[in-house]
Amino acid sequence: MHNLWKRTLLMTGATLLSSGMAYAQTPDLSDPPEIDGDMVGDHGSVTLRMGLGLAESSPQYISSQYFADILEQRSDGRITVNVFPNSQLGDDVQMMEMLQTGTLDMTYPSSSPATSYVEELAVFDLPFLLPTREAAIEAMRSEAAQEMLDAFDGTGIKALAFSENGFRQLSNSAREVSSPEDVAGLDVRGLAIRTMENPVHLDIWETLGANPTPMAFGELFSAMEQGVVDGQENPWSTILTSNFHEVQEFGSETRHVYTPFIKMISERTWDNLDPEYQALIQEAALKAADYEIQLSAEYDDWSRNQLEERGMKITRLDDEQIAAFQEAVQPVYEEWAPRIGEDLVEEFQQIAESSMTE
Repeated sequence: MHNLWKRTLLMTGATLLSSGMAYAQTPDLSDPPEIDGDMVGDHGSVTLRMGLGLAESSPQYISSQYFADILEQRSDGRITVNVFPNSQLGDDVQMMEMLQTGTLDMTYPSSSPATSYVEELAVFDLPFLLPTREAAIEAMRSEAAQEMLDAFDGTGIKALAFSENGFRQLSNSAREVSSPEDVAGLDVRGLAIRTMENPVHLDIWETLGANPTPMAFGELFSAMEQGVVDGQENPWSTILTSNFHEVQEFGSETRHVYTPFIKMISERTWDNLDPEYQALIQEAALKAADYEIQLSAEYDDWSRNQLEERGMKITRLDDEQIAAFQEAVQPVYEEWAPRIGEDLVEEFQQIAESSMTE
């Protein structure tokens, strides 16, 4: 593993131990693949600034360092990537806007806030559409998904590759959730749930009877700590690496949405690069995406178990309980499938069905 990653993880672990919390901060993660391929020519020195939303211990960050290593090694040090995690440079929406203006070179947002640029990306936000990681990977590698990446051309953003944010799970500080009725509250108020700035996500939680609140990720921890919102929904690894268990007592393994990440570069930056550098960056993005998906899979179950060890009460929904949620959110499909594209939704449904029968 890259020495920087090792130092980061050791420092994080030391902080936990010094505070009396003897928890492992990462699972036994796979080392990055060997870097191979020819050296590119000398087309000048380039420094790229990449902003991320997640922490240094996340698969997003670790794979981004691998991406940086590929570029550095195969350019003989002429291409450097400086990675800024933890929303230091802004939230996903702000960093995409910075790519458009050329004030930031690269970012790695979730697909959900990117639907304002390419509406078809909202297919990934449809609830319970992709039931397994295998189905999700096949969907991300499909011709339809590549067309979504290509559709960014002309927006000021070039989309390079999909990778895994993961299955989103619900957490909250109010009560155990094992049914749609628990979300709505019935005799008590519906849960106030932070969502991304995405209309499909808002519709999902409104349909379930919650009070969805769009909010930047960087503001979320303090909002939950102060009781502005009851809860949120993110993959287990994000919940863990963001320390949400410190302010969230309950978790529910809903797996309601599978969200990809999209590695992006500013079109202004891209257009100023030599074609050989462009080709290397595209190749490195795809290799790093594959590694990020592998890391995310390794992180997922481990993160859930770590959250339980740290006091979060996690409810694992069975097939009957998931079916109740699926039935409750059918109005979301009726509203959004025509807008996203019936053919695209059907194609993803076929991918999901075929993955279940293989």
